Amino acid sequence: MIVALAGGVGGARLAVGLAQVLAPKALAIVVNTGDDFEHLGLTICPDIDTVVYTLAGVHNPASGWGRGEETWSFMHALRGLGGEAWFQLGDRDLAMHVLRTAALRRGVPLSELTRALSRRLGVRHAVIPMSDTPVRTRVKTAGGELAFQDYFVRLRCRPRVRGFRFAGAARARVPPPLYRLITGDAVKAIVVCPSNPYVSVAPMLHVPALRGWLRARRIPVVAVSPIVGGAAIKGPAAKIMRELGAERSAAGIARHYGPLVDGWVIDTVDAPLRGRIEALGHDVVVTDTLMPDRCASERLAREVVRFVYALARRGAR
Repeated sequence: MIVALAGGVGGARLAVGLAQVLAPKALAIVVNTGDDFEHLGLTICPDIDTVVYTLAGVHNPASGWGRGEETWSFMHALRGLGGEAWFQLGDRDLAMHVLRTAALRRGVPLSELTRALSRRLGVRHAVIPMSDTPVRTRVKTAGGELAFQDYFVRLRCRPRVRGFRFAGAARARVPPPLYRLITGDAVKAIVVCPSNPYVSVAPMLHVPALRGWLRARRIPVVAVSPIVGGAAIKGPAAKIMRELGAERSAAGIARHYGPLVDGWVIDTVDAPLRGRIEALGHDVVVTDTLMPDRCASERLAREVVRFVYALARRGAR
C-alpha cells in the first residue's frame, strides 16, 4: 500500500498515473481540504473534485479543473441577476456540489460522501479527505487575512503573501479510513505529489494525526518537485516562494520539506541541482516530470513507484 498526498491539478495528474500503475488495494489518495469553502449556500471542495474528476476521466483537460464538456447557463443567469459570479460553477459541476451539500446537512461525513460519489463516477481507488471536519486555509497579506478562494480566484493571487494560517487544523478529525492507515502497518511508502507545498500540502501537514504519523514513520517518503526550471507548472507556488524569501527552485523545495522527504524526483531541466539536493541528505531521481496527458502521468508514476520500492528495499528509514 502506497499513500499519496495530493492537491490541485499537479496532485491529480500524478494520482491518475499512480492509479494506472497500482491496484485499488495498493493505493490510497489523501486529498487536501484546506481550500474548501461555502459559496452560494453550497459546500465546494475544489481539490477533492479535481482529483475525483481526473481519476474518473471526466475532467476538463484544458484547465485541469472542473468537468469536461461543461456548459455555463447557470453562471450566465446568475450574472444577469447580479449574483456573485467570480467563482465559476459549471452546470454539470453543480450536481456534485448540490449532492454534497445536502448530504453534509444530513450529517453524512465528508469521507463517506466522497467515497460514494467517486464510486458513482467509476473511481475504484480510495480518495480520502484529510479531515472530516472543516479546515480552512487563510492567506496572510499586507492588506490583512484572506480566505483562500478570495486570494486564489477572486483576487487572482495578486496580493503579496506574508504567511498562512490553517483554521481548524488543530482540531481536525481524520476520517476512519485514514485513521486505519496511519495506525496500522499496511502502508509501506508515502508519495508527496507535485502539489503546491504551501497551500495544498501544508494544510495536511498541520493536521496533528497526519503530522505525528509522518514524523514517527519508518517508511520512505518520495516527493515530486512542483517547481521546474524555477517556475510552477500550475498555480502560484513560485510567486509565493519569492514573496516569502524562499529559493524558487527544486533545491528550494527540498530545503522547505527538509527531513520529511527521503527521495526527490526532479525534472531533467533541474539536473544541475541534483548535487545540492543530495547534499541535503536526499536521494534524487532525474526525469521528465511534465504530465500533459495520461500516458505521461503513467510513465512518471512508474518511475516514482520504482524509486519508492528501491528506497523501501534499502530501508530508507
